[in-house]
Amino acid sequence: MRRFYTYLFLSLFLVLSYMLPIRAQRISVSAPSHVAVGENFRIAYTVNTQDVSEFRGGNVPEGLEVVAGPYASSQSSFTMVNGHTSSSSSITYTYTLYAGKGGRYTIPGAHAVVNGRRIASAAAHIRVSGRAQSNGGAPNMQGGPMGASQTSNAGARISGNELFIRVTASKRRVHEQEPVLLTYKVYTTVNLTQLEGKMPDLNGFHTQEVQLPQQKTFHIERINGKPYRCVTWSQYVMYPQMTGDLKIPSITFKGIVEEANRNVDPFEAFFNGGSDYVDVKKNIIAPGMMIHVDPLPPAPAGFSGGVGRFNISAQLNKKEVKAGDPITIRVVVGGIGNLKLIKQPVITFPRGFDKYDPKVTDKTKLTANGVEGNMIYDFLAVPRHQGKYMIPAVKMIYYDVAANAYKTIRTQPFELNVGKGDGSEGESDYASLKDNDIHPLKLGDSSLHQVDHFFFGSTGYLLLLILLVAAFVALLVVFRKRAAEMADLVKMRGKKANKVAKRRLRKASLLMIKGRQAEFYDEVLRALWGYISDKLNMPVEQLTRENIQDNLETHQVDDETVEKFVGALDECEFERYAPGDPKGNMEKTFDSAMTAIMNIEDVMKKGKRNSVNR
Repeated sequence: MRRFYTYLFLSLFLVLSYMLPIRAQRISVSAPSHVAVGENFRIAYTVNTQDVSEFRGGNVPEGLEVVAGPYASSQSSFTMVNGHTSSSSSITYTYTLYAGKGGRYTIPGAHAVVNGRRIASAAAHIRVSGRAQSNGGAPNMQGGPMGASQTSNAGARISGNELFIRVTASKRRVHEQEPVLLTYKVYTTVNLTQLEGKMPDLNGFHTQEVQLPQQKTFHIERINGKPYRCVTWSQYVMYPQMTGDLKIPSITFKGIVEEANRNVDPFEAFFNGGSDYVDVKKNIIAPGMMIHVDPLPPAPAGFSGGVGRFNISAQLNKKEVKAGDPITIRVVVGGIGNLKLIKQPVITFPRGFDKYDPKVTDKTKLTANGVEGNMIYDFLAVPRHQGKYMIPAVKMIYYDVAANAYKTIRTQPFELNVGKGDGSEGESDYASLKDNDIHPLKLGDSSLHQVDHFFFGSTGYLLLLILLVAAFVALLVVFRKRAAEMADLVKMRGKKANKVAKRRLRKASLLMIKGRQAEFYDEVLRALWGYISDKLNMPVEQLTRENIQDNLETHQVDDETVEKFVGALDECEFERYAPGDPKGNMEKTFDSAMTAIMNIEDVMKKGKRNSVNR
């Protein structure tokens, strides 16, 4: 019997030991039973253990709105009685809700996994009544007039001595086209967290913004002995295009300042993670200013439009070439000023040179001093005749802002020796002709003939005369037909264009095999330009990519073929100046040029056959 009671006692002890943790593992809910419309209220869920995972609050019904939470806070306590120590711990999840509409609401119970078991709280019942407050029904994070999640418009309380913007110009009086650096600097003693402002379009200025770091870094500056946190917010380089007084208008920047909220509820701040700050909107006006722009003095002939300080240099890639071989003169204009607005330099090539549009490379950058760097112009020309030529210096006239005067800078001239070409370019050798005016008297023995023994009027003379007339008639018929064909020079050049191009490309293929990169690309480029000039009967000075595209379209060449030819030109010119030659580049360029010419030939031949059939 005693054994039976012992087993019963142990069983009850085990059951109670098992039930007590289950009883301890519960979620209690705390919420007000009644609130007014427009008020914020809290609902808290407490679990008397800290081994909690996957906590989920109940779905909030329509009419209530969660404006903050959940915020978790944990509590632990230790007690000692008669030498025995006990401890307890709990974790509380708090939500802040906004009562937007009157009525009775039931918030379902929260769920969580505690010590590996899923448990739930009871539902919360709340009655909302009364009228909405004057805040228009907007959620109030802190239960006061300015919550931590809201942005207040009360920026007037931030004085102009605490937050302001200074606008400075590098010069207030400049000449036309002389750069002006405009700087906006922010000074603050408050916690400025956001600032927005945009420069409007300025009349009379060509404006470019200087790229500043996106991450702003403040430094300390003292004004009237008072320390300010300062940062350069934006900078603009402006080139005045008009004269007189030009106005830079004021700009209103929209800022947000973080301030301490003195009306915050400490309990709410604790559950919001210490968020006892409020964002305050503040409009900061950056003042405008006037820039006086003086006109430039009367400009001399050939003025480039450049204002600043510049230098110029030039290089000739070859000093000895054959007739028909291209040359390149690189002109570099560098310095500080309106580099992108100056006129393109002009090279006066001797007579007999074919000239092409230059390739322009922009190596400038915008800095606080303005636009500085280099503008590079690569001029391509082809001498057609042999001889010794002098290419004159390239001249540039600009206005020096430091000296307040126009200055002329020049490159060095170049001497070019052009040898005899291979004859395929149509060059003509200039031969010195002797002036045979009066021949000397013939001296020595002479023979006499009888009067009736003259050849004139004899039978032989008549026969010879008949043969000459017959030969003249035959030659007249032959040459008349040949002259009719030769008269159409456009047609003859068009017929020969493909042959000449193929001959040049064959020569280019030999250069490719020998690995002579520079000569290869020159020969391919000559083949492309020469072919299109002869095929379309276009003077070399009119050979531009736009004119080529328009003329090919006029001859009903399809867009794909036009793009392929222009692409071959671009590819060839790019590879000419590319450093080194990776494996396969010359072969790729050669194939592009050959394919483009063959496609144009096919298209134009089809067009001629169609016109004949019609």
